[in-house]
Amino acid sequence: MAFGYTGKILHVNLNDLSWEVETPDESFYRKYLGGSAVGAYYLLKNTPKGVSAFSPENTIVFSVGVVTGVPISGNSRITVTAKSPLTGGIGDAQAGGFFPAELKYSGFDAVVVHGKAKKPVYLWLHDGEVELRSAENLWGKNTAEVEDLIRDELGDQRIRVMQAGIAGEKLVRYAAVISNANRAAGRTGMGAVMGSKNFKAIALRGKHKLNLYDPDRVKELIRWGVDKYANSSSQGFGLYGTAGAVKWQNKSGGLPTRNWESGVFEGFENLDGVRMAELYLIDRDTCHACTIRCKRVVEITEGPYKVDPRYGGPEYETLATFGSYCGVDDLEAVCLANELCNKYGMDTISCGATIAWAMDCYEKGLLTQEELDGIDLKFGNAEGMLQMIEKIAHREGIGDLLAEGSYRAAEEMNRGTMDLVVTAKKQELPAHMPRVKSSLGLMYAVNPFGADHQSADQDTSWAGGVERLKYLGFEEEPQGARVLSKEKVKFALTTQYWYSLQDSICVCNFVFGSTWPIYGPEELVKLVNVVTGWGVDAEELSKVGQRRLNMLRLFNIREGFGSEDDKLPKKMYKKLVGGKSDGFT
Repeated sequence: MAFGYTGKILHVNLNDLSWEVETPDESFYRKYLGGSAVGAYYLLKNTPKGVSAFSPENTIVFSVGVVTGVPISGNSRITVTAKSPLTGGIGDAQAGGFFPAELKYSGFDAVVVHGKAKKPVYLWLHDGEVELRSAENLWGKNTAEVEDLIRDELGDQRIRVMQAGIAGEKLVRYAAVISNANRAAGRTGMGAVMGSKNFKAIALRGKHKLNLYDPDRVKELIRWGVDKYANSSSQGFGLYGTAGAVKWQNKSGGLPTRNWESGVFEGFENLDGVRMAELYLIDRDTCHACTIRCKRVVEITEGPYKVDPRYGGPEYETLATFGSYCGVDDLEAVCLANELCNKYGMDTISCGATIAWAMDCYEKGLLTQEELDGIDLKFGNAEGMLQMIEKIAHREGIGDLLAEGSYRAAEEMNRGTMDLVVTAKKQELPAHMPRVKSSLGLMYAVNPFGADHQSADQDTSWAGGVERLKYLGFEEEPQGARVLSKEKVKFALTTQYWYSLQDSICVCNFVFGSTWPIYGPEELVKLVNVVTGWGVDAEELSKVGQRRLNMLRLFNIREGFGSEDDKLPKKMYKKLVGGKSDGFT
């Protein structure tokens, strides 16, 4: 009997609108666990070398883990995998919410999509049944409208939907995959891959019950986590979400400002999570069965920037990329920027960073106002920033160029603009400063799918996670954030393997991370064992993380990437100006 997983992987062929169900044996699930590792397996197996990311031959995989669906905090994540239209290498994106658990309840562990439909379609999965339905009436609609239309059509308001938005239809290279109109598998352009296939959405509903090896011990672990959180320092994380990081990032000199010229922003207090909670937060949303409730829900009903709570609220990355990156300290404008990205289906990191790059080019005289469709795109121009988001999502005017991402836009423009690009493997850097955290810079450089802040523990978390790291066999003494020694590299590698595992088993880094204060590596090992009965240890799980990283890297090697691509952008070697990080490179 399969414990935890359903034992069914659905293959959908859009070329002829057919499907078949694969039933791998137990060894497959134990070897890969799910999520990103399963996605990489099917991509290596089914996507031919050298094809365009927009080719029908580019396979896209939606996969959850062997423990997904168990009602425990931090356990409702999904990974979307395909060749990336942004980087040209492996594409990998995670999201939370309610869709991942519902995929398991609908009767499947993963959906592997091949080919391209002649006309827009969506996939409807319900209690093990499969239907491909016309999505022609959904094409060109925003994410909330699509959810409503699908639910009305199928007569069930509890259906979960994951979709490509308008930006994905327009092949914006950093288009996200959106569920619940506010949860984004944001990075690497997976929404554009869906759009290229005329594959609009997956809709789910199911009552499949998981078989658990030891249900009583599962319940004990769930209760343990609830009690641990109630008495932990993570209460503030629930209250303010990742948005609470703005203030202390600025204090450390690690808040990227004006396209990474500085690590401090004079308007940071206007963007902070505490201020957002006081002024605009109307609710704290959560993922399936998670007690932390860290997701922001904001509403603004008056003034020039009205914001619909249906689209959630900005996390730290979004507050930075549309705030300090662009020199914008208007929180209402940043909240609206978040809404627009969720409404149209775009990664807030790459979108905000690309606009910040364009602002930098404009300020330095490398882009003219005429080329920018008449917009005075100087740092701090909130209205101009919002206009650019609209243009990018619809590929209108200058938005058609910026929809390519900052690296490709600079390649096309030339004239010195490449010196202002802040990317690794053509993906824009997220809002954590490698000039302040040294091993983070190493991770940005070597990560297979480009710069990513959730691919290893960051330098500043080492001291708080000493005991948990010992469980993983790592016993070195903590070192300063800006140190880059053999010990620090070992710390980065150890936690990189564990984060890679977490993206395969599909648990939240903020709950099960190797140095975070609620569940840790020991509890994750327990969870896998009480759900599956396998008797795994931390070493076996860590090897799954290593295996997944090797597969991602092998895909890139196959596509022409080499060690010369493991580098940071030129701007990282320029001295920061101002604050605690003044002069840092």
